[in-house]
Amino acid sequence: MNIVDWCIITFYLLGMIGLSVYIGRKQTNQADYYVGGRSLPWWAVGISTMATQSSAISFISIPAFVALKPGGGMAWLQFETALPLALIVVMVFLIPFFRKLELVSVYEYLELRFSPSARYFLSGVFLISRGLATGVGVYAAAIVLSVCLGIPLWLTIVIIGVVTIIYDTIGGMAAVVYSDVIQMGVLICGLGFCIFYAVNSVGGFLPILESFPVERWKTINHATGLGDGSSSPFWGLLVGGFFLYIAYYGTDQSQVQRELSAPSVNETKRSLFFNGFARFPLTLLYMLLGLAVGAVYLRSTELRNAVPHDHLDYLVPQFIIHNLPTGVRAVLFAAILSAAMSSLDSALNSLSASTMRDFVERGRQIPEKRLFFLSKLSTVIWGIVITGFAFVVGNISGTVIESINKIGSAFYGPILASFLVGVLSKRATSAGVLFGVPAGVGCNIFFWICMPEVYWMWWNLFGLVVSIIVVFIVSLFTTKPGAEKTDRYTLASSGMFKQEREWRGMYYMLFSYFIFILIFMVALQKVFG
Repeated sequence: MNIVDWCIITFYLLGMIGLSVYIGRKQTNQADYYVGGRSLPWWAVGISTMATQSSAISFISIPAFVALKPGGGMAWLQFETALPLALIVVMVFLIPFFRKLELVSVYEYLELRFSPSARYFLSGVFLISRGLATGVGVYAAAIVLSVCLGIPLWLTIVIIGVVTIIYDTIGGMAAVVYSDVIQMGVLICGLGFCIFYAVNSVGGFLPILESFPVERWKTINHATGLGDGSSSPFWGLLVGGFFLYIAYYGTDQSQVQRELSAPSVNETKRSLFFNGFARFPLTLLYMLLGLAVGAVYLRSTELRNAVPHDHLDYLVPQFIIHNLPTGVRAVLFAAILSAAMSSLDSALNSLSASTMRDFVERGRQIPEKRLFFLSKLSTVIWGIVITGFAFVVGNISGTVIESINKIGSAFYGPILASFLVGVLSKRATSAGVLFGVPAGVGCNIFFWICMPEVYWMWWNLFGLVVSIIVVFIVSLFTTKPGAEKTDRYTLASSGMFKQEREWRGMYYMLFSYFIFILIFMVALQKVFG
C-alpha cells in the first residue's frame, strides 16, 4: 500500500461521512431517523438489504471456501437454494401485516397481539444476539484487513467502528440505505477488477476450469445432515435454510426495519423480489472470484507462501496485495471496508430502534425533540459497545464465529413461531408464546449438546415445530385472547389475502427461479464434475 492507495481509501471514507451529513440535514423526528420517513425507493431498499448480507466475511470467506478449504468448492450454492421460496412466505404472511400497522420495531407487533412481556423478551433476545454477532463480524474483517494493510489491528477496528458510527448517527436509516447502495457498487466493481486480473494472470478461463479436481465441482451433496456427519447436506440446507431465511427477512429487526422504510407495501415487496433474484448472481460472482484467485494460488509460489495454511481467508486480500496495481488495489480494499461497514451500519440503527421503541420510550411521554436526541445517542452507545467488544473478542473468536451462526439457528425458529402463531391463529395466547419460545430454544440446545451429528441448520425447523406445539398446548389451558387482540392483528380478520392476487405472477416467478437454481446446480455438476 502506498500514498495513492491510502488517499483513495481516505477519500472514500470521508465521502461516506459527507453523504450522511447531506442526508441528515432534513431529519427532524424518529420516523425520519429509523425508517427514512417511509419514503425510500424500493430499489435502494433492495440493494441495501443485499449489501447488508454481503459482508466482509462473504467477500473473504466464500472465495476461500470455494478454492481452498477442505470439503469446500461449489457446494456453497446449496446455501442459496431456499431463498426464493422463503421470500414468498415473507411477502404473503408477514410484511403486508407489519406495513399495515406502521411499525418501527417489529417486536411492537408482539405486544399488540400478545402482551408487553412477549415484546420485551423477544426484543431482548435480538439485542443480545445481534450485538454479539456484529462485534465478532467487525473483528473478523478487521483482523484480515490489518494484516493486509500493514496497520495495527486496533487501528483497523477503530476505522471501521468510528466511521460507521459517525455516518449512521448523523444520517439514520436513509444514510444507511444510500451508503449501502454506494458500498454495493464499490463491492461489485472490486469483484470485477479482482476477477479480471486473476483471469488474465492464468491466461483465461480454460486454465481456471482445469485447475480444480472433480470433487470441488460438486454442487449438491445428497446427504440429509440427520446423523450422517455431513458438513454441507443439501436437505439440511434446503429445509433448514427455508425457515432461517423466513425468520431473518421477516422477523429480524435489522432486516424488517429497512423493509418498513419504503413508501408502500408494494414497494417493499419489490425490494424483496429484487433480493430473491439478485442474491444468487452475486453469490456466483463470489464463487467465480474463488475459482479465479484459487487458480492463481496454485500457480504462484509467492501467493502460496503469503497465505498461511491455518488462515485460508487471507487468499483474496493477499492476492490483492501481490497481483493488483496501485489504485485498483485501493478500490478492492475499499470494497472490503464497504462490506464490513454495510453490516455494521444496519445493525447499529436496528439495535438503536429496538432499544428506544421497545424499552426506553414504551409507556412514556417524551417530547419528540428529546426522543430524536436519545435515538442518536443510543446509536452512538451501541456503536461503542460493539466496537469495544471487537477489541476483546480475539481470545475466543476462533470458535465463536461458528458458534454465533449456531446461536442464530437456535433462536430463529422459535422466534419465527411466535410471529406465525400470532398472525395465523386467533387461539394462541401470550402465555403460550412465553412458554413456547423457550421450549423451542431448549430443544435446539439439546440437539447442540447431545446430538451434534444433527446438522445445525435443522434446528430452525425443530425449534419452530416444538415452539408451535407448546404454544397451542399452553393456549388450551389459558384464556382465549379477546377481540381487541385478534380482530386487527391476525390475517384471518384483516382481509389482506385478497390483496395478494395481483402478486401471484411474481410469486410464480420466484418459485420458477427456485427450480432454475436447482437445474443450474445439477447442470454445473454434470458438465464440470
